[in-house]
Amino acid sequence: MKRALLMFAACTAVTLPAWADMNLARSKNCMACHAVDKKLVGPSYKDIAARYAGNATAADTLATKIMRGGSGVWGAIPMPANPQVSAAEAKTLATWILSTK
Repeated sequence: MKRALLMFAACTAVTLPAWADMNLARSKNCMACHAVDKKLVGPSYKDIAARYAGNATAADTLATKIMRGGSGVWGAIPMPANPQVSAAEAKTLATWILSTK
């Protein structure tokens, strides 16, 4: 019983932040253009994570792009600025995106 509770606690600790950050992405309307594992209007989060793998400044770079928008990196369709996303939220989203492998 004790082992089962420890396993549950470990699994919950690992999965809750991922769901919380996906909920943040939904609440900020990111999921309208992005999905975790497939291209929609913009690239999938897994593709973004792969492109920035090993880049020490990736979280800061992505957080800035989330807030200010960008163009030309993934094709002709620009990503609009997201003024409704705070700097802390953008960093949380960027860190979560980079963790989707």
